[in-house]
Amino acid sequence: MTKPPEQDDSTNRIVAVTLDEDSIGRSGPDIEHERAIAIYDLIEQNLFAPDGADGKGPFTLHIGISGNRLMFDIRREDGTPVVAHLLSLTPFRRIVKDYFMICDSYYQAIRTATPDKIEAIDMGRRGIHDEGSRTLQERLKGKVRVDFETSRRLFTLITVLHWKG
Repeated sequence: MTKPPEQDDSTNRIVAVTLDEDSIGRSGPDIEHERAIAIYDLIEQNLFAPDGADGKGPFTLHIGISGNRLMFDIRREDGTPVVAHLLSLTPFRRIVKDYFMICDSYYQAIRTATPDKIEAIDMGRRGIHDEGSRTLQERLKGKVRVDFETSRRLFTLITVLHWKG
């Protein structure tokens, strides 16, 4: 029995991310810094393969918000449109809310709690982040193939877009 050839994913990646200022808006310097870090981390290492693009990347991703939907405008590096997807933000509301709550607890705990307490809160924070990442991966199924680490980085960016500081 022969093994199927492995898929070449060398071009299935995001090389640039932009945020739609009209729908997302600009924020204070701290939030803008966090957004820049999230984008940098995503671009640094990712697997991003829009269905039907046949590995003809790399891709750029323009993210916006339209109503209660997250817009992914995916293009080739030369600007040629590939596809646009709208994802409902509803499945992420509770996860993002829980994530912010536990992050607040974590930052408070760093100041006064024991190392065991801090570690327990951090494990909970990572668990909620993983839940958001799996939800995003599920919502992208049949639209864009992403690995778990890319999904984590995208979820980080989604949470930063919701952060009010």
